[in-house]
Amino acid sequence: MDTSLEISLTVNGVPVRRRVEPRLSLVDFLRYELELTGSHVGCEHGVCGACTVRVDGELVRGCLMLAVQADGCRVETIEGVAGTGEIFDLQQAFAEENALQCGACTPGLLLTAQEILRRNPRVDEAEIRRGLSGNYCRCTGYHAIVQAIRKAGAGRAGGTR
Repeated sequence: MDTSLEISLTVNGVPVRRRVEPRLSLVDFLRYELELTGSHVGCEHGVCGACTVRVDGELVRGCLMLAVQADGCRVETIEGVAGTGEIFDLQQAFAEENALQCGACTPGLLLTAQEILRRNPRVDEAEIRRGLSGNYCRCTGYHAIVQAIRKAGAGRAGGTR
């Protein structure tokens, strides 16, 4: 018996229609059905942030959302956001500040950082750390990540750190 359901959504600006199993997570749908592998699977409990994507403009954990729940939604992955140039300054600041190492957390951190700076480009260190509290990085110790976000924010705000 086929239990799959048809879903229609827009992913990175492209309309997508697929049949999926009801239990398929959004991040697995993106990775295995659409070959958008930028969002990573880490803890599968929604606490590490590696699977972060935007759904209708809001950050969500792709491992906690089912693909069928995204039916009719607009989904943006790190590939889509990076492809528009929206986070170019953040990517550049991360590279300049050595804010990435293994890369497992980087896509989720970049999407989260973008949201932090969207709200307030003049964000201070404490606000950045609070904003990143749902994203685990096991390699960097966060200092360089915070500095990179501050650097990009200063550029957006038209000043220097």
